[in-house]
Amino acid sequence: MKQVAAMSNENSSQSADLLSEPEAMNSPDPVQDPPTVIPPVEDPAVPEPPVSDPAPSEAPEDEPIQDEPPAALPPISEPPKEEAAKPAPAAPTPAPVEAAPAPEEPEEPQESFGDLLRDFEKSHSHKAAPGTRQLQGTVVSLSADEVFLDIGYKTEGILPRSAFPSNADSVKPGAVFPVSVTGRNEEGYYQLSLFKVAQPRDWSALEAAFADKTAIVGTVTEVVKGGLRVDVGVRAFMPASRSGTRDAVELEKLVGTEITCRITKLDVADEDVVVDRRVVLEEQARLQTQANHEAMQASLNVGDIVTGKVRSLMPYGAFIDLGGIDGLLHISDMAYARVAKPEDVLTVGQELQVKVLKIDNETKKLSLGLKQLQPEPWETAPARLLIGQRITGKVTRLMDFGAFVEIEPGLEGLIHISEMAWNKKVRHPSDILKPGDTVDAVILSVKPEEKRIALGLKQTLVDPWTEAQRKFPVGSQVDGPVTKIMAFGAFVQIADGVEGLVHVSEIVADRRINHPSDVLRAGQVVQAQVLAVDTEKRQIKLSMKQLIPTSIDEYIAEHKAGDVVSGRVMQLDAGSAQVELGEGIRALFRAKAAGPTGPAATAKPEAKADLSSLTSLLSARWKGNAPTVSAKPEPLAEGQIRTFKILKLDADAKKIEVELA
Repeated sequence: MKQVAAMSNENSSQSADLLSEPEAMNSPDPVQDPPTVIPPVEDPAVPEPPVSDPAPSEAPEDEPIQDEPPAALPPISEPPKEEAAKPAPAAPTPAPVEAAPAPEEPEEPQESFGDLLRDFEKSHSHKAAPGTRQLQGTVVSLSADEVFLDIGYKTEGILPRSAFPSNADSVKPGAVFPVSVTGRNEEGYYQLSLFKVAQPRDWSALEAAFADKTAIVGTVTEVVKGGLRVDVGVRAFMPASRSGTRDAVELEKLVGTEITCRITKLDVADEDVVVDRRVVLEEQARLQTQANHEAMQASLNVGDIVTGKVRSLMPYGAFIDLGGIDGLLHISDMAYARVAKPEDVLTVGQELQVKVLKIDNETKKLSLGLKQLQPEPWETAPARLLIGQRITGKVTRLMDFGAFVEIEPGLEGLIHISEMAWNKKVRHPSDILKPGDTVDAVILSVKPEEKRIALGLKQTLVDPWTEAQRKFPVGSQVDGPVTKIMAFGAFVQIADGVEGLVHVSEIVADRRINHPSDVLRAGQVVQAQVLAVDTEKRQIKLSMKQLIPTSIDEYIAEHKAGDVVSGRVMQLDAGSAQVELGEGIRALFRAKAAGPTGPAATAKPEAKADLSSLTSLLSARWKGNAPTVSAKPEPLAEGQIRTFKILKLDADAKKIEVELA
């Protein structure tokens, strides 16, 4: 409204200059009578007094402003435009009439003041730079590392070659790309990005950027509690955790710089705007990595040897930076020797050469190898390691089934749990060995195609079986603890590293048992007799029942050869028979020991019979003194009870031979 009043004042002053002082004083309504105003302007003699005397121009300056500002504009703006052009050459005073914007001002009062106020509040009084930073860049030239683009500014913009696929090998001068300005470098060139960036002008632009998740440009103004204050056309807040910085020092360096961010929260009513720079950096890094992957993968092949730098170490390996793309060097591919942790071989920042083992185009992952650049130790292992050779190694790790021993870097052998000791049963390798021990072992086998070497620890000790035949002859008596009980018998340790088997049938002699555990238990000390020794098969047969006293031993101890005994014929064979002399006691009867089958070769002389006494006759006949007629002995039959005479007793063999008495 003040602008409108000022312009009215100015037009009134110009009109007063054109009027003479008397006419200005006597005219009742100069505004409503345009024809009376025009003639004085045409008369060159009349305007002289108003021009020389400034009082008439100053007197009406305040009156039109306060009394009639709206009605003064139409007559002043229209007629002076047409008529003032004619007297311009004659009088210098009409010049201000031409310079005044009288024809354009009448439209201004038609705008609503309320609309202007709403527009002002909506823009939040923060005037943003007009337009957007999304431009069309034309490639001008290419250098070894950068691409120069014409973006319509006085200064060119630059992009790194890595921002394009295949490292910009296919980019030619004249190619057009949509780019966004992100800042300027030290040389004054505009730094560009293929990432779309918008610069909002008002709240509606912010709402559109928030809905489309479009990145916007903002300027960091200050550090506040919990983050930064960013000017994105309106005042916005960015949490420190979403700034993309690592510490407070880096956070403070952002003040005064222009950043690219994304709106994560927008509340127009409360004028609350929260932005995020980290998500934009991650997306740009992802796009950059993808472009680098495509460029590197296009130039890399499996088997290539490349140079890289160790970026980070993990428990399972190391990430190697190959210049814009990372590859994984697994811990198993660092060395042929066993590596406990990557820190033992590599350090962060170390430069090294690696071999490309695998390229996964789907997951964009590279597998690298370091040990593949070194000679393979298994190629020459068969020529250097022979069966039976004695070696010295270091125990690297223990398993339930054995221990691994490092023979040399990259070569490990296994000592199986069964090859650790002769003299005792090893339940776990830790009973004898522990990691880090230096041991001597004998090579049992070498299989380079399977990358396996079998080692023996007990072979370095004296084999107790070499002296078993001499120490334990057949028939000797031994004793020892029961080490293991099986269904078919029990194992008895008779010396260090030497065990014998007592079969279930050789445990007791007086009865039949179903399982050795019916009589024996583990750890029980028993006595046994050696029945057989086989050193090649490492077997010794033992018998416990041979040492247990029986009834036949007692019978032999109580009788002697020549004794007459009674027995039952149990079994008849050709020329022999089995005779049972007692419970569990049997003797052998041979035919050659049988009595005469014809007349007696000799007979005792008859004694004179006492005919006077029948008693004495019968008595003599019973005692064999009476004369009798010779007859054949009764043949043997199974089941008969006959009288036999013992011919031979063998206590060691537990045998008895008899003949008919």
